[in-house]
Amino acid sequence: METRRRTLVKSLSYRIIGGLITLTIAYIATGTIGSAVAIGLTDTVVKIGVFYLHERAWLHIGYGRTKEPEYQI
Repeated sequence: METRRRTLVKSLSYRIIGGLITLTIAYIATGTIGSAVAIGLTDTVVKIGVFYLHERAWLHIGYGRTKEPEYQI
């Protein structure tokens, strides 16, 4: 079972990495740290929300799941 908190932490950790990559590319493209930070932060905030909603939606989709056993030994 995936908790909301776990989904949020996964979203944050994934987007921190992605945000740093975006920030670096934006800095190379624009040459200014201010623009790079604005682009990186906007990208990160939007994508955290999208990723979180995507993960939560997939919890309601049975595709690829195996049925849990009714008992465990």
